[in-house]
Parts: sequence; structure tokens; C-alpha cells
Amino acid sequence: MAVSAFKKSTIVRTKFAVLRAGFRATELIAPRYGARLATSLWFKTPPSPAPSPLPPGGFAFEVTAMDGVVRGTYWGDGPVVYLVHGWGGRGDQFAEFVEPLRSTGHRVVMFDALSHGLSGPGPSGAAHAHGVEFGRALDAVAARFGPARAIVSHSMGAVPALLAMRDGWVGADRLVMISPMVELATYFDRFGEQVGFGPRIRRGMDAETKRRTGYPVDEFALARLASDLEPLPPTLVIHDRRDRRTSYEQSAAIVETWPEATLISTDGLGHLRILRAADVVHASVRHVLADVADSDNRADAIA
Repeated sequence: MAVSAFKKSTIVRTKFAVLRAGFRATELIAPRYGARLATSLWFKTPPSPAPSPLPPGGFAFEVTAMDGVVRGTYWGDGPVVYLVHGWGGRGDQFAEFVEPLRSTGHRVVMFDALSHGLSGPGPSGAAHAHGVEFGRALDAVAARFGPARAIVSHSMGAVPALLAMRDGWVGADRLVMISPMVELATYFDRFGEQVGFGPRIRRGMDAETKRRTGYPVDEFALARLASDLEPLPPTLVIHDRRDRRTSYEQSAAIVETWPEATLISTDGLGHLRILRAADVVHASVRHVLADVADSDNRADAIA
């Protein structure tokens, strides 16, 4: 077992070293090719996590988005709450949210984005996707179930949810963003640092992303999207201070700029366990149900 793990680790390190060397070379001699490769790697979806058990009483559904099949499950009747997972995730990661929302008189709708979970591929092809495909999946689901009382999103799912609202594909009275990815450009920069490409490929990634999605990279940013939404619905942001995947500091900063936003901070729940924390679920449900008291940029904490 230990030998096998060592061999696997060695293979991964070797492949990563080759990748870095390749990007250093293409930065100098073929930056357009390097940009296409980097963008393809970025938009490649990771393997979906193992499915989580779903609460009883749900009904499966299918809709079509961008010629791809989007599969999901819904529970209950009443005002609709959409649950939008993040990159590499799946709808059932919100399993803990279903019964608390259903029991308060809501229809709860979760789905897998294109090339995620049980859904089929979209225009990007098998095992590839991007934020617009996420947003169009939400658009297709909302066309089936109607306007939202609230949209609850996790991680990267926050950006396409807000994009869908900004572009008129879906409306919502309230928003909950858990561990949101605040802007895509920051993660492109980090990706370049990790795999070793420079400014020529980095600029090319921006151009390639616009070609593939139809949107410039700076459109995939919560601040930019929110500035076009007047007014922005009351928004609850919940983020763990020790999240290693998305930036707590960026979430805290953006809440300061939104007039009807509240930040709830957690400590030690990380990026994924936060979705299973009872206090996080209850805070989200309270926000969906009613105005958040004293929400003028107040910061609460969940232990």
C-alpha cells in the first residue's frame, strides 16, 4: 500500500513537472497554443464526488439546456428555492438543506450542472464545462419551476447564479452564497503560478475564455455582476475563515460594498463540510424566510 502510494505520488509529481516545462516553452514560442491548452485544462471538470443519500419524497426531473440533459430532484410545494452547486460538485451536496426548507413551505429544487453528476455534457463536450453552461442549466430549470424565492449557491456556483439573474434568465427575492468564488481572474492568476505560464498565455486565456463562453473574464466576478443588478436582493454570505479553496477575505470585502449583505463567518468547517453544518443550514433558512435583522454589513460568527 505504501509503495503504491509512493509510486502514484511520484507519477503525479513527474507529470506536473512536465506540464510546467511545457508551459514555460509555449510561453516563449507558441503562446496561443499554450493559452488554448491552459483554458482546456481549466474547464476540464474533476471527477464527481460520490453521491450523497437524498431525503425521501423527492421527484426526479430532466430538462434540456444548450442541447444537454440536466437532471435533478425536487421536493415539496410553494415558493421555489434553487440549490446551485460549485465546480466539480453535484446537487446532492445540499442534501441537509432539503427538509428544513421543505418543512417551511418551499419547493426545493437541486440539479447537477452540465458535465457534473448525473447530467450530460453541454457544448464544451464530455468532462468539460464553464460558468455560462452552469447559468444556462439554472435558466432551464427555472423555466420548468418558475421564479425563485431564493437561490442558495456554493463556491463557483455563486457566479453563474448571479450571471443568470443579471441577464434576466431567472429572478430571485433573496440570495445565499456559501464559500463563494468572488472572481474568476484571481484563480486564473493562481493557475498560472501553479503550472508555470507567464503573461502571454495568461492574456491568451482571457481571449480564449471569451471565445468559448461569449463573455469576457471580468464578467465572471460577483462585484461586476452585482453592479448591474438594481437593487441587489438581500444577500447572506457564509464563509469559513480557513477555507483553502475560495477566499474568505474576498467575501468579507465584497460584503462591505453591498448595502443589503450580511457575512456570517465560520471557523474550521472548510470548503465542503460547511454544507453539512446544522448552524449554516439554519442560518440559510432564516435568511430565506425573513429579513436579516441588522443586516447593514454586520458580521456574525458560527463556531
